[in-house]
Amino acid sequence: MKIHKKKKSVRLRGTNSGGHGSRKKWKGKGHHGGKGMAGTGKRADHKKSLVIKKYGNKYFGLQGETSRGTLRRKLKVINLGQIQRNFDSLMKKFGDKGVLDLSKYKILGNGILKEKVNVKALEFSSKAKEGIEKVGGSVVLVRGEDVEGGKVSEKKEVLESEDKE
Repeated sequence: MKIHKKKKSVRLRGTNSGGHGSRKKWKGKGHHGGKGMAGTGKRADHKKSLVIKKYGNKYFGLQGETSRGTLRRKLKVINLGQIQRNFDSLMKKFGDKGVLDLSKYKILGNGILKEKVNVKALEFSSKAKEGIEKVGGSVVLVRGEDVEGGKVSEKKEVLESEDKE
């Protein structure tokens, strides 16, 4: 004689956890609910306007999908064409006695520079160096760790003279 057993879905109807242990354990990814603002996620837009007003739009969705240990190197970049286009305003903001101090930037070589100018920067692409030197300007490299602290020191390359024997 066979024994017919009721299915779990029928047997456990009306229970809180439905046979999945703690209530939170069987929920999918996302907000599990709980105390306070927990569970105000994307469901049905309830409380959404309140949350956006209080915390801004970054409250919703995934942030930082890369591992937290990885620090990305974020350089500000500027092209020669952009320097030429905004030359006057850049000289007002960063210029001093014919030297354009872009010590937090990497200079890239897209575009053409027509002005003769000495440029200080964190890094230069080879094409940018050529573009600046072609017009008669000069390139000065700046050390990165000193830019962070606020003071900027220039790299001075020691050139050995050919006369020494």
